[in-house]
Amino acid sequence: MQKVLLLNASYEPLNVCSWKRAIVLLLKGKAVEVEHNGRNIAPGVPLPLVIRLQHYIKIPHKTVPLTRKNLMHRDKYTCQYCGKTGGGDLTIDHVFPKSRGGKDEWENMVVACLRCNVSKGNKTPEEAGLVMKTKPVKPINFAYFELTKQWNTAKEYGTWEKYLYGT
Repeated sequence: MQKVLLLNASYEPLNVCSWKRAIVLLLKGKAVEVEHNGRNIAPGVPLPLVIRLQHYIKIPHKTVPLTRKNLMHRDKYTCQYCGKTGGGDLTIDHVFPKSRGGKDEWENMVVACLRCNVSKGNKTPEEAGLVMKTKPVKPINFAYFELTKQWNTAKEYGTWEKYLYGT
C-alpha cells in the first residue's frame, strides 16, 4: 500500500497517511501536492508521495520518554562505538559511567554492543580509547520521533529524507 508523507504548512513532518486519505485532502483543498512519483491513480491524477497542509496546525509539545526502546530507536539499533547493528547483544551504555556520577539522561546514554560495553567498563570513551559515531542528543519533537518509527520501515523513506532531516 502506497504511503504518503503529510507535512504541516511549515514543511514540518506531521504524519504518514494512505494515498486515499491524501487524495481526499487534496480534493477538499486542505492540502497541496509537494512531490509525486510519476505514477497515476487515474488519467491525469498523479499518485502523491508528499503533501503539505494549506494551514498550519499547532502540535502540543510533549517530551520523548527515556526508555530502552527509544534509545535503541534514536541510535538506529547500532553500537555507537564500533557500528555493529542489530543482534541480541546490544546494551545501553552510560557515556560517563553511573558509578562515577553519570546520570540517566539522553545526552549520557548510548547503544553499545556487549563487547564494546564490557571493554569500556568504568571509563569514559576517551579513557577506553573508543570514538563515538554520533553525539547523543535528546529528541526534541515527540510527534516527529514517534513517526520516524513508521518512516524507517516505509519503502518511500528515501524520497522523504529531505523532509525528515533537511538534506
